[in-house]
Amino acid sequence: MRIFVAGATGVVGRRLVPLLIDAGSEVTAVARSPAKARQLRKQGAEPVTVDLFDPAAVEAAVAGHHTVINLATSIPSGVRVMLPGAFDENARIRREASQNLASAAIAARAQRFIQESFAPVYPDRGDEWIDESVPIEPASYVESVRDAESAAAEFTKSGGAGVVLRFSYFYGPDSSLTQDMVKYVSKGFAPIPGSPDAYMSSLWTDDAATAVFMALKVPAGVYNVTDDEPLRRGEAFKLLAAALGAKPPRTPPRWVTRLMGAVGETLGRSLRLSNAKFRQASGWRPAVPGVREGWKTLVTEMKTARVLPA
Repeated sequence: MRIFVAGATGVVGRRLVPLLIDAGSEVTAVARSPAKARQLRKQGAEPVTVDLFDPAAVEAAVAGHHTVINLATSIPSGVRVMLPGAFDENARIRREASQNLASAAIAARAQRFIQESFAPVYPDRGDEWIDESVPIEPASYVESVRDAESAAAEFTKSGGAGVVLRFSYFYGPDSSLTQDMVKYVSKGFAPIPGSPDAYMSSLWTDDAATAVFMALKVPAGVYNVTDDEPLRRGEAFKLLAAALGAKPPRTPPRWVTRLMGAVGETLGRSLRLSNAKFRQASGWRPAVPGVREGWKTLVTEMKTARVLPA
């Protein structure tokens, strides 16, 4: 099987590529620098340099592939999330690059198109479980999620299997967002605004990669990909602090949520996500069922990699 992967060097992509190679697939992966190309070759993939915003270039690169996987993102971290236009590049990727890749997959007569999406576009449902039947309500800065998901739906209408994976919040030792979160919690501050009673759904990065791999065989459709045991935000961050040997963190005041605008409103939502549909369709189960165990694994791996904040 020939598989084309965009976003192959991100936190999920670099875990996915070895899984595909070990399964016997021929992988072509987008590389944005010589260093990334070397990384991909070392993993056994064939790197290709292509402008994802150039439809003709994307079509040429995708030709001859059985499956296209789009994990391409550009997520700002730290205080940059509050800057004007911080998410413009990521929105453009969802709008234009996703469409270009889906159109190229159709032209190539590929059989499958897998599109990464973002589960926090669901509305706040308090204590209720959220499955894929709940209509999404993306905030303005992630409205482009609709475009990315529409590209996958268009691929399905063409006769292929378009699969949308709505991921909850990733965490892992090599994620810059996770490293920022750990830094704040170690200093006594919960880094995500909103009520401590709101539910937080998360996903270990290795589990995200195995989910993409398992999505190679599921029927077309939209799937939540998240852990088994979402926790209330206050409890989750107390557990992270305990794993770090720090004091319980303080919850940001309500004005922080308002100050952060659409980003704060999204982060503050209570999202008790269900992964039942994807588990039933694929047989996937997260190796890390929730942050109760995951935070301990995270801290251990960060210590090993020497990336814990001082």
